[in-house]
Amino acid sequence: MFNHPHRDGGRSPWRVLLRLSPLMIAISGCTALDEAPRDSAAPPVPQQYADWFDGGFPLDMDGMDWGRLDFARQSAEKGNYDQAIARFKALGQEGLLPAYYYLGKIYDKGEAVPRDPELAARYYANALHRPNALLGNASVKLGRLYRDGDGVEKTPALAFHLFRQAIDQGKADQAAVPLAEMLLAGEGVERDPRRALALYEQAADAGDTDALRELANAYQQGGWYQADPAKVRAYTQRYENALLSLARQGDVDAMTDLASLYIQDGLLGHRPEAQRRWLNKAAESGDPAVLADVGEALLTQGDRSRAVAMLETAAKAGNIDAMTHLGHAMLSDEASSSRPEAAERCLAKAASQGSTRATVTLGRAYLTGDALPRSRQRGIRLLEKAADTGDPLALAVLGDIYLDGERGIAAQPQRAIAYLERSHQTGSDYATAQLGEAYLQGTGVDRNPQRAEALLKEAAQGGQAYAARLLGEAYLTGTRFPADTAAGQALLEQAVTAEDTTAMTVLGKAYLDGPLNGQNDGQAIALLTRAASRGDDYAMLVLGRAYRDGTGVPRDYDKAARWLERARDAGHESARQALARLYRERGESNGSIQATLRAARLGNPGAMTDLGRAYLEGESGLEQDTAKADQWLTKAYQAGHAGAAATLGRAYLRGDEFPRNTTQGMRYLEAAVERGHVGATADLGARLLDGEGIGADPERGARLLKRAMHDGNLGAMQTLGQAYLEGHGVEREPQRGIELLMRAAQRGNAYAAQLLGEAYLSGTGVDKNPTKAKAWLSRAAEAGSLSSQANLGRSLLYGRDGLARNAERGLTMLTAAAEQGHAGAQATLGRAYLRGEVTEQDKTKGANYLFRAARQGHPTARLALAKAYLWQQGLENANQDQALLWLDQTLESKGQAALKTMRDLLQNSQAAEVASDVDRADEPDGTSS
Repeated sequence: MFNHPHRDGGRSPWRVLLRLSPLMIAISGCTALDEAPRDSAAPPVPQQYADWFDGGFPLDMDGMDWGRLDFARQSAEKGNYDQAIARFKALGQEGLLPAYYYLGKIYDKGEAVPRDPELAARYYANALHRPNALLGNASVKLGRLYRDGDGVEKTPALAFHLFRQAIDQGKADQAAVPLAEMLLAGEGVERDPRRALALYEQAADAGDTDALRELANAYQQGGWYQADPAKVRAYTQRYENALLSLARQGDVDAMTDLASLYIQDGLLGHRPEAQRRWLNKAAESGDPAVLADVGEALLTQGDRSRAVAMLETAAKAGNIDAMTHLGHAMLSDEASSSRPEAAERCLAKAASQGSTRATVTLGRAYLTGDALPRSRQRGIRLLEKAADTGDPLALAVLGDIYLDGERGIAAQPQRAIAYLERSHQTGSDYATAQLGEAYLQGTGVDRNPQRAEALLKEAAQGGQAYAARLLGEAYLTGTRFPADTAAGQALLEQAVTAEDTTAMTVLGKAYLDGPLNGQNDGQAIALLTRAASRGDDYAMLVLGRAYRDGTGVPRDYDKAARWLERARDAGHESARQALARLYRERGESNGSIQATLRAARLGNPGAMTDLGRAYLEGESGLEQDTAKADQWLTKAYQAGHAGAAATLGRAYLRGDEFPRNTTQGMRYLEAAVERGHVGATADLGARLLDGEGIGADPERGARLLKRAMHDGNLGAMQTLGQAYLEGHGVEREPQRGIELLMRAAQRGNAYAAQLLGEAYLSGTGVDKNPTKAKAWLSRAAEAGSLSSQANLGRSLLYGRDGLARNAERGLTMLTAAAEQGHAGAQATLGRAYLRGEVTEQDKTKGANYLFRAARQGHPTARLALAKAYLWQQGLENANQDQALLWLDQTLESKGQAALKTMRDLLQNSQAAEVASDVDRADEPDGTSS
């Protein structure tokens, strides 16, 4: 219990002097550390940091420069940190690089400023750009940050080179042991126990007690180097002698370390009398270590209140064992669930002073996020430190993390397997389970189902619920092993009985939609709810999806939203997307624009597009707002939504909602095409074919239309068919055009059917065929084509184009089209009612229809009204432009007044006759304006 490393912060000043220094190395006659064998297997310096190691012309600083630095340091020592920081910054900008080292220390330690290791790293790095007196100091500090991933990305290889540079600069007293630890662990460099040993030996020769202890451990049976009992005895004796020397000088740490040599598993074997003697001596010196020991014993015996009281006294006196035991006790619910912050402080302080147990306890607490806020990086950093001491649990947990990599921790499968094998060899069931999973999946090792099964069974039989869950899931799904549903279910139930939350989720999902689907939906929801209530974010997600989709339970959007929101708040990466989809579906199902808005705010590109289009058109209860439309459509476009790009492109090209901007419109439309939007491809192809506002490129237009057509776009097929039929933008091929139009029409394209009907009416590209014309126009009209209704209705009304007259049906079709706003149908009806030849004469209706058509800009309706006006004025041969000007002025007046003017004008029989006699040949093809 006393076998802990020394901490500089707890040593007397004279003891620190015994640590390595260039001066002591020189006078001792030992080989200098910077002459240690170089590491040929060391990785190259990362290129972006090469200038930290390239030497260069040394920085020349005179006494005045150092005086100015000392002046800034004195400001800091007096507590004038703002002044000190300002002075150091100014000196650094003048090129006095040591100033940056002092700035780094301020932010590294958090002296009178919030600790900022990232900023500290930048300042330390600035101190490395030219050789200077503090280059080695800065290298050590920066090496520790990169080794631990503290404020910077963890980069062991870079830390290795920084420590080695520090040794080269005479800072072996600070860098030798960390460098040896990296070589021993294979961290940042190929593992090399021999070179690590050399560094430890040289440090030990200089009096480093930690190195002496580590060397004694290295040569033990089962140690990290080859067993050598003689060397174990020799280094242990040297370690004991060094401690005795320090203890006789009153060093309490040395006394407790001496006591640790004599415990049951101590280096010198169990010597109770010697142990008690040094413990009593430490107690006489006022050291609280004895209180820590007694406190630990009381915790074991269950006397928690007395134990906590003693441990608090010892911890306040600075005993790290007491801090460790106290922190562990305060983390547990049995002690006090309301003291996690105090527990964190105790454990962090103990860990920082070298307590492996505190390091493991705190690391696990950060990883699980149960009693303390989850912090994986801090947890990993602490566990790696503990793993260096061979702690089985730290090794097992690290093996788990490094197998796959989690939350910014890079996967290191081979390193993970090494950790797990070491932990497995100590008998850790948890590591055995992890190792079994690695062999099951082939992660870091060759896949070996036989060994995987054996390891998982061993761990499961040892009570490891995790192994039972893994093996059960593998049997259940038939993954790697032959499927055995019964065995899988039994193992999962075993894990559930052991309160394995993840097993609850796995078994619940298996009941819900997996191999056990349909056996017990109620149990599925119960298990998932139980797991979710314990904080399993995946169970929350599965439950939310189940209620959203109605899987195993009645669909319930409220419950779905509740569970998905909890999964999102718990940090599950898929929950936000699932929740956004829920809101969008909810918006689509009940027309709730608020649900769509929530989905859009969650980043769902489809919802953003829906919302943007609603603002663009003023739909779904929203007022038209082009600024918001542009905002949401742009967000959706930036998120990669091709439909949003297409909508933006069309809006800018159209110039109705947004100011017309051909360049912007084409950019968006091209982006939609690049993202595979078939509608945009067809649209762009059609525009390029006829140069609609963008400049014609018929060849590319046809190419894009073919591409869209092959992707199933009927509009492209219709456009291309029309182009071949008329020879518009492509070489005329009527037969090919008719074939494409027929294919599009047969698949439901109403405009293609209309074009076919008109072709057969007029004989364009085909022989005239009134029967086929009628059939295709009828089909288009039934599909909602107003132009087809108007054209067919007109032919039937008058019996034209080879069709038998059917005035009643023709009038019905024209009226239906006219009431839906088709200007051509309105103009035809207006003339018909004025004439009274094919239907009863009704000048009022005639005036109404002509007026409505004229207001839409229909040319023959406008011409009819203009001629009637000229006749009334006795100006039959006058300039029609003047009449049309009168017409526009009249139409721009108030609706009812303008309509009354037209009615009054056409009540005159001769004026009505003039209006009705405007030849139908003057009328376009009847398309709506």
